[in-house]
Amino acid sequence: MTRHKLILTAILTAVLVSADRSYGQTDQPQPLQTSPGSGDQYYPPIPSDQQIQMMRKDVRSRKKQIIAVNMDLTDAQAEKFWPIYDQYTADLAKVYDTRFALIKEYLETYSTATDQQAESYAKRWAATDESILQLRLKYFPVFRRVLSGKSTALFFQMDRRLGLMIDLQLTGDVPILEP
Repeated sequence: MTRHKLILTAILTAVLVSADRSYGQTDQPQPLQTSPGSGDQYYPPIPSDQQIQMMRKDVRSRKKQIIAVNMDLTDAQAEKFWPIYDQYTADLAKVYDTRFALIKEYLETYSTATDQQAESYAKRWAATDESILQLRLKYFPVFRRVLSGKSTALFFQMDRRLGLMIDLQLTGDVPILEP
């Protein structure tokens, strides 16, 4: 049974990482701005709010599938776990609202950002990292009331790893600043 879970998790993870990234892609790259001395640079267009919402819904669904396959919950545990998970996910989505807003702001301003704006962006991104950490710490004892210590740790291990993959998916096409 464990081998089947690992295979399914690997498949779902691969799908999650390569999930429809078309939210920021077109057949032809769109020029945003050229940097002095670097020639033309092309970056994907800023995704629409509708595209972002569709992607988020898809990612949340896939994440829930991966967690369901790996948690091996009894019916009694599942009855208690999933409502907590849904509330946790709703709270986490609020943090990701901030992240999406930061990414959108960054894409609109990165080519003309001042040192002060760049520093502000970096600090606000770090604050979202801190918010996610604080949310996990807040929910740890809540999940622990319905799961064993190992199952709670497993959930948060998966949550962190999937979160890292989601971050990579979100920012993989985002250009980095030039000094």
